[in-house]
Amino acid sequence: MASQLRGNDLRNLGFPEGRAIGLALAQLQRKHLKKLSQTDQLALLGQLLANPNDYLTHLDWSHTAAALLPPPNRHIGLVERKDYAVFGAEHIDPSAIHQMETAMKLPVTVAGALMPDAHHGYGLPIGGVLATDNAVIPYAVGVDIGCRMALSVFDLPPKYLAQRTQELRSLLLENTRFGSGRGFERGQRLDHAVLDRAEFREIPFLKNKLDKAAEQVGTSGSGNHFVEFGIVEITEAENELGVPVGQYLGVLSHSGSRGLGAGIAERYTKLAKDVCQLPGEAQHLAWLGLDTEAGQEYWAAMTLAGDYASACHEQIHRRLAKALGEKPLAKVENHHNFAWKERLADGREVITHRKGATPASAGVLGIIPGSMTAPGFIVRGRGVAESLASASHGAGRLLSRTRAKAELGEGQVRKYLAEHGIELIGGGLDEAPQAYKDIRAVMASQRELVDVLGSFTPRIVRMDGA
Repeated sequence: MASQLRGNDLRNLGFPEGRAIGLALAQLQRKHLKKLSQTDQLALLGQLLANPNDYLTHLDWSHTAAALLPPPNRHIGLVERKDYAVFGAEHIDPSAIHQMETAMKLPVTVAGALMPDAHHGYGLPIGGVLATDNAVIPYAVGVDIGCRMALSVFDLPPKYLAQRTQELRSLLLENTRFGSGRGFERGQRLDHAVLDRAEFREIPFLKNKLDKAAEQVGTSGSGNHFVEFGIVEITEAENELGVPVGQYLGVLSHSGSRGLGAGIAERYTKLAKDVCQLPGEAQHLAWLGLDTEAGQEYWAAMTLAGDYASACHEQIHRRLAKALGEKPLAKVENHHNFAWKERLADGREVITHRKGATPASAGVLGIIPGSMTAPGFIVRGRGVAESLASASHGAGRLLSRTRAKAELGEGQVRKYLAEHGIELIGGGLDEAPQAYKDIRAVMASQRELVDVLGSFTPRIVRMDGA
């Protein structure tokens, strides 16, 4: 084993005083680096010192490389706030407004909008839409990358729910998995092409994520993630679903990219903060330029996570359709917590971040859920420029998780669910329907953004905790 390098060895090599020396020495204690000879270690550090930009996405050396970059390139100030559109301001708490106004002061910001379900989040508020110039902000995408809604409509009447409640309850328990870290056992897993994607081999950070991704594909997380049986009502005869006006059995799911997306968000947010140091109030809005290797790598990882989230929903709905012995008449799927390359109405190319906001370009379908006791709505986007072609992704929280747990009681919530005919499997006080805004008021605030084609009313709800 090589004798240990010391700080003076790095200083003699040309390392500047400061954080980079400590980070480099700490990395050299990792098993696969510790066994290198001193000569090889010094050669490696010499390459790092000469070209730190080449190591910004390296699994071992990204933080050391960032610490070697000249400080003037990393400290960035805010600019004068740009104007942005707010929909349903009366439903939005002041802290979310403050977060949005901070985001509108970023030098890379081009345009923004705030949806009526908005509430406080990390960096960009939930319900915030932000368009930037050639930059992607990991925390404006969000932790649960590519989180989405998926609806399957089956040619079964509403009475099927009432007649087979216990059977459908069992189907949810048998065919879904919930909770942080949980997955399907090996014999129960379904394969999916997303697991063969080259990104798992080509992006260093993702090389050890494939096994967990394979375990968790087709599963749901905790918090507000759910899979529900309910009643779909199509109210508009002219709809892109090709489903006649009437009532049907539906399956609605809400979840994201599981541990894969969370790991990507954490990794690249730390990297962005290293290379883009913003004032304290804006620190979670650090960005990566898309003209950098790190930015391109995050974009590829984000895209993979979004496709992985879609694969999870595909498997959830495939399992339940098979268990029902039915093929769906139609499906609707839309995602949030993502960034898109788009053009504004004036022709400018931007990166549009929708953190807890639904894409609503002209003709684009989506499903906007309410709560366990309130309907969700099947919508068609109208492509309104002021909203950056976006709409809300749900009702939005009225009470924070902490407040909901403090102010609501188990008996109170059970009674409320029973009054609305809801069968709940799992769930917690923080996800009680009383913790959410009135979805009808939210929809009224965005009537200019979407057209309503129908609704989904929950009846049997599965969440984490069962």
